Amino acid sequence: MSERIERTPAAVAHGGNLHDAAERYGIPYDAWIDLSTGINPHGYPVPPVPASAWRRLPDDGDGFAACAARYYGAPDERHVLPVAGSQAAIRALPALLPRGAAAIAPLTYGEYAPAFARAGHAALMLDATADTLPDGAMHAVVVNPDNPTATRVPTARLLRWREQLAARGGTLIVDEAFADAFAPKQSSSLAASAALPGLVVLRSPGKFFGIAGARCGFALAQPDRLHALRAALGAWTVGGPARHAVRHAFADTAWQTQMRGQLAADSARLAALLQAHGLAPRTTPLFAWVADPRAQALHEGLARRGVWTRLFASPASVRFGLPASDDEWLRFGAALADAMRSLDPGAVR
Repeated sequence: MSERIERTPAAVAHGGNLHDAAERYGIPYDAWIDLSTGINPHGYPVPPVPASAWRRLPDDGDGFAACAARYYGAPDERHVLPVAGSQAAIRALPALLPRGAAAIAPLTYGEYAPAFARAGHAALMLDATADTLPDGAMHAVVVNPDNPTATRVPTARLLRWREQLAARGGTLIVDEAFADAFAPKQSSSLAASAALPGLVVLRSPGKFFGIAGARCGFALAQPDRLHALRAALGAWTVGGPARHAVRHAFADTAWQTQMRGQLAADSARLAALLQAHGLAPRTTPLFAWVADPRAQALHEGLARRGVWTRLFASPASVRFGLPASDDEWLRFGAALADAMRSLDPGAVR
């Protein structure tokens, strides 16, 4: 009698794994420059957390969803569900969708493909630069702007795809984790369209506000879909201290405006530095992505000099976040110059 073997998908690699880097390269943890995550290194200055935020269970009547609806421009609080980081929604949503083929870009945020596979969906390749969805797609995932490739899909194309999928009983998931770093009119966000059928928008304040440790995100969709997602996730998904931090960050429009300007300048500085060394970056305000056959050698050359980046295999590429200080900019510039000098120009990964 044959025995069925259940195989657990391999863990998805993410940035921020400095302990692994420190052990692998023998460089103390505190000596690293971490450019591996794309999180704003100039995090929002969260005010002290009141004692009540620690003592009380989170209360859905505290106006937190309404606060997020105003910030994102969603129709109202009925179309917003706070979640424990968008990661929680990414893992739960596929099981709530009709089973079918899901179109996902070959290089995008790595948690989507295994989440759909675990829920029994087939996989199709999505070309986010094309005007049409692949034949047979029931669902589609678009990270906008994409992580790591920085590709941005126009709003009109996304809405057209949403209409096509909804007509089939399917869903378009648009992950806007990095959209906050753009001015609202430049973000191409679909948050205002959250009432449309066949659409789920995911937002993550951790990237732009630099508070990823709060583990707070939001799903924006029709109320019935959010009710099903809430039932799957359970109660109290976002704790009191995180709600306190995010509420203050959303209200601080002066900080948001100043920070978007700073990130634009830092992004231009990063692009210029990479270009000065013969690299061709594609950028968002929070990270730059370089596709290059020497990617692995560059990643390892920087690691040996205490700079941690994110390496991708196909295509061979490296993602660079932003240095946090003038000292880090100088150290990164020197490490990049040394690493590039050590590369064999003809080397292929």
